[in-house]
Amino acid sequence: QVQLVESGGGLAQVGGSLRLSCAASGRTSTYAMGWFRQAPGKEREFVAAINWSGKSTYYADSVKGRFTISRDDAKNTVYLQMNSLKPDDTAVYSCAVGTSPYYYANNGDQWGSWGQGTQVTVSS
Repeated sequence: QVQLVESGGGLAQVGGSLRLSCAASGRTSTYAMGWFRQAPGKEREFVAAINWSGKSTYYADSVKGRFTISRDDAKNTVYLQMNSLKPDDTAVYSCAVGTSPYYYANNGDQWGSWGQGTQVTVSS
């Protein structure tokens, strides 16, 4: 099973930027990848996903226009560029590898391995 390790989290100010990375221990080029987040006292929520080819990306409405997901299959790594950060973006961010090449909205069963997560804190 592929192991996923997130990095790049930390403390940012409102309006600032962070870039998260998710490195996989094995090949993930034929699978969709996703980012999720969970704030204290809240359920985990979808943030962004990218299909195997990198040509199709999907975002939660709350991050659309501010976050960008991308992938580098040569490095087995997926990224989440987060700009114009808001306090509501504070959460533990986790990545996941899909079980198929494509992302399907509202299908919670499509994700295989998960990373441990990285904390993002946005302070005002």
